[in-house]
Amino acid sequence: MPKKEINVVGAIIVDGRKILAAQRSSIMSLPGMWEFPGGKIEAGETPREALVRELQEELMCTAEIGEEVASTRYEYDFGFVTLTTFYSKLVDGSPKLTEHSEIRWIEAGELDSVEWAPADIPAVEMVVHDFSMIEE
Repeated sequence: MPKKEINVVGAIIVDGRKILAAQRSSIMSLPGMWEFPGGKIEAGETPREALVRELQEELMCTAEIGEEVASTRYEYDFGFVTLTTFYSKLVDGSPKLTEHSEIRWIEAGELDSVEWAPADIPAVEMVVHDFSMIEE
């Protein structure tokens, strides 16, 4: 039986040199791992529309979605996940915990201080690289 294909989006929410990371709760798949907040793309949605909706549902805030950072396909036990991440900026509200066990602002250069879900790692590496190119 072929594995399920799951298309998801993630927001790399930037505030200065800090990036918002979310820790998956014990009832989610990959419990305890960190990810960029976001979720599944629903039928008829563009990736950016899905991300705006997911951030409103998951974090109770509104973000402006910017340029695409990375698109990664990763095989998990439960299926193939294609994760597309976008730089984003909060425009209304501040993030609130609803599904995750923790959310944390992490300096871009210290993103490797937490254990990221495998599909998120290429985007983490790109963010670290991008921020290392920016003068302090």
